[in-house]
Amino acid sequence: MTLDTASFHPPQISVTKSGPTDPGYIFVGPRGNQEQGVAPLIYDEEANLIYQGPQEVTANFMVQKLFNEDVITFWAGNMMGLGFGYGAVHILDNSYREIYTVNLQQHFVAPDNQQRDSYIDLHESRVTHRNTLLVTAYNVTQRDLTPIGGRPDDFMLDAMFFEIDIATNEIVYSWSALDHLDEIPLADSKQYWAEDVGSQETPWDAYHINSVELMDDGYIISMRHYWSGYFVHNNGSVLWQLSGEKGAGNFEIDENAEFSWQHDIRIYNETEESFAMTLFNNANTPTDEVAATTGLSFEVDKLHRTVKTLRVLNDTDSVIHSVSQGSYQLLSEKTSHVVLGYGSIARVKEFDANNNEVLTVTFGDDNAVASYRGYKCQWKATPFWNPALVVQRTGPDSFRIHMSWNGATEYDNWAIYSSQYSDGSAHKFEAIIQRNGFEASIELHGLPGGFVQVIARKGDVPLGMSAVTQL
Repeated sequence: MTLDTASFHPPQISVTKSGPTDPGYIFVGPRGNQEQGVAPLIYDEEANLIYQGPQEVTANFMVQKLFNEDVITFWAGNMMGLGFGYGAVHILDNSYREIYTVNLQQHFVAPDNQQRDSYIDLHESRVTHRNTLLVTAYNVTQRDLTPIGGRPDDFMLDAMFFEIDIATNEIVYSWSALDHLDEIPLADSKQYWAEDVGSQETPWDAYHINSVELMDDGYIISMRHYWSGYFVHNNGSVLWQLSGEKGAGNFEIDENAEFSWQHDIRIYNETEESFAMTLFNNANTPTDEVAATTGLSFEVDKLHRTVKTLRVLNDTDSVIHSVSQGSYQLLSEKTSHVVLGYGSIARVKEFDANNNEVLTVTFGDDNAVASYRGYKCQWKATPFWNPALVVQRTGPDSFRIHMSWNGATEYDNWAIYSSQYSDGSAHKFEAIIQRNGFEASIELHGLPGGFVQVIARKGDVPLGMSAVTQL
């Protein structure tokens, strides 16, 4: 997609709609399409760009509630090429001002031995109801791995998570998997140790925590390389394991509840006896194809330790094998619509209450373009920056006017004015055009003044004004 009013080149997406959808915009952070397209991106259901953010590698771009207000959050940083990264979490208000930047500064060891300003991993940045942020982190640690066939001086990744107070950036809780080898043995990892791992540059990734969710008395973590969710009590102990492998863990699962290599475990409606759980079931890795990728929803009985499958979301057009990344988002408990982000497969899909696909968004080639997660979020924003205006002379007495307002959601039309003065005073009304996509254009002839200005409006109400631009 080429724009006249912006220097960036966001990917052109395609949208297929086959039924009623829930309201919201598509939020993705693609990687792999083009250097200029690496950014947090918002699109509408007509495939129009709404917003492009900073040009950097991002993940977990979404709307969350903070202090009872809608904010957008995203991780940005450097990916290490080993399945994790180092960066910070950015929190923006509905004018796109950055109101908080959450960092994690610990004595971590990185594969390249370089120090970072922040060690937050890309996998999780979840705002809690107590206005804290749950994040993952990976520390390269030397350990004797001879019990599993390794060497005495091998290196591995310690999978950790932190709860950070957003307002103060103080750590209020931390947990390390390597502190719990009795409860989560290394020998149980599905990511088997291999001869080509174990150096500091290529540490063994036994655990791979990729989501953290707050529960009543602790946290549930998704540990991809154990095909399991683990409940971590507030005191740090691991009280139970819910495995996607029959016969493993502490719960009996039904025949539809098997999962593997999963992402994005989320909890709803928790009581003393039960809770609902959702996850994105990859069922694949780059080296292991188990089954088709699905979205799964369960009813979990804590008292009897049973798991009953409520929903299985399948792709009906063709079998999808997402080898990495992915997300499951329950849009509304009222409508029961769900959005799946397919991670390494450049697609986002919405399913209705009957598990029918009603929306498919494609933003690149499968296994070439990825977005760690993909969401659909309701969002209203009026940017703190002015609309952009570009004027091109097309003839002796004619001009083409291009205008856009990156990130604005509320305006529906443009009013164009000309003026003889550089401050835009004594302006003359020229035209109104309706909003149609990210960028609007109009050809004007015989303008009496030497300057032009545009105003973004909702109905007759002005919301933003461009700079005065010379013809």
